[in-house]
Amino acid sequence: MTVRPIRMFGDPALRAVAEPVRDFDRELRGLVKSLTSTLRAGAGRAGLAAPQLGVPLRVVVYSYEGKAGHLVNPRLELSERRVTADEACLSAPGVWWPLERSYMATARGRDMFGKPVTVRALGVLARVLQHECDHLDGVLFSDHLEEEERARFLAAAAPSG
Repeated sequence: MTVRPIRMFGDPALRAVAEPVRDFDRELRGLVKSLTSTLRAGAGRAGLAAPQLGVPLRVVVYSYEGKAGHLVNPRLELSERRVTADEACLSAPGVWWPLERSYMATARGRDMFGKPVTVRALGVLARVLQHECDHLDGVLFSDHLEEEERARFLAAAAPSG
């Protein structure tokens, strides 16, 4: 399948709220395959959301430490326990920033054929799922930072030259 370009911070597509998937058809399966191919195309990539490819649909893919898959129309249940760790985004390459997130997440959604899927995750994979589901709501991880930190992050993430 095709590796597609990832939209960068500042692109309006990253701020749009994605629409729920209604048709579990060939087009959706093609999107999941493109997302997966694009995710696998670079070292260290752990997750990708359809809006990052400019597609306003509620679809994410993930791959971390042997756990890989996709979720269509995901919903998250988060633990109260929170941890701070460095986080990055494929839409702001090379910039890592400490961010507090829930340590555990349960994601419920569907697969590309419409069958129910549940993913229970801890640590980094839980962080990945939260990050990608934020993209579905037009939320960037910098939005979770305090104002001064956000300004420093955005300066670091701005394209140079």
